[in-house]
Amino acid sequence: MAHKAGFVNIIGNPNVGKSTLMNAFVGEKLSIITSKAQTTRHRILGIVNGDDFQMILSDTPGIIKPAYELQESMMDFVKSAFEDADVLIYMVEIGEKELKDEAFFNKIRNAKIPVLLLLNKIDQSNQEQLEEQVQFWAEKVSNAEIYPISALENFNIKEVFDRLVELLPDSPPFYPKDQLTDKPERFFVNESIREKILLHYKKEIPYAVEVETEEFIEDDTIIRMRSVIMVERDSQKGIIIGHKGAALKRVGVESRKELEKFFNKKVHLELYVKINKNWRSNQRQLKRFGYNNK
Repeated sequence: MAHKAGFVNIIGNPNVGKSTLMNAFVGEKLSIITSKAQTTRHRILGIVNGDDFQMILSDTPGIIKPAYELQESMMDFVKSAFEDADVLIYMVEIGEKELKDEAFFNKIRNAKIPVLLLLNKIDQSNQEQLEEQVQFWAEKVSNAEIYPISALENFNIKEVFDRLVELLPDSPPFYPKDQLTDKPERFFVNESIREKILLHYKKEIPYAVEVETEEFIEDDTIIRMRSVIMVERDSQKGIIIGHKGAALKRVGVESRKELEKFFNKKVHLELYVKINKNWRSNQRQLKRFGYNNK
């Protein structure tokens, strides 16, 4: 039987629904989804297997103008998504008019590979606005196939998925057929904890945080984890812990419940908070956390 396989890379501005789309395709929660911008920091692969195809989806950080070293590294992940894509998904939302980086935008318009422009969040628009937006993007990105979708409501997702399978090149699979992602288990522990911090803390706190799982021990009935939440300053440490440890406890309880569902096993999670000064601008620290691979 002929077999197709290839890389489908998703790019777009922050908060347009890239992670929601990938999770809808994969059927698992691999990427953090919150209403805050810059939620995705890494390039995360989600692998969807069929009898005669393997689609390797890649969720990337939202495109921004970098302000510090961490954001520079995040944009390097976006650049790499152009280099190995077999199909490119450019995701926009209703009312959006431009990409935050003109060089990336020109790469999309001049791409030599198939481009699907997904106009997301159409559940928040009317027919007239939708038609106007489709016309706008058809003129702006003339090389793209345009699909109005709602990733959250699952509207048109199957149609887009089927089209992506059609566009995959003939190839044997790149990964074992039972593999779901390229990331290790500890990565998803870190991301689950970081998501709860994004949901429950305001202002700069979520962006000053990195999570590292130092211990992951699994036996037949339970997984024991010890994770460290790193912040940049003393004041941030106090905010993360909260009055009598209540804020940190909430993060721990919610993360544990989610991780028990993800791993389908009982989880014991210990959380600690440490200060790691200015880690977002420190090349050595960024490399340690898997951001800076230069």
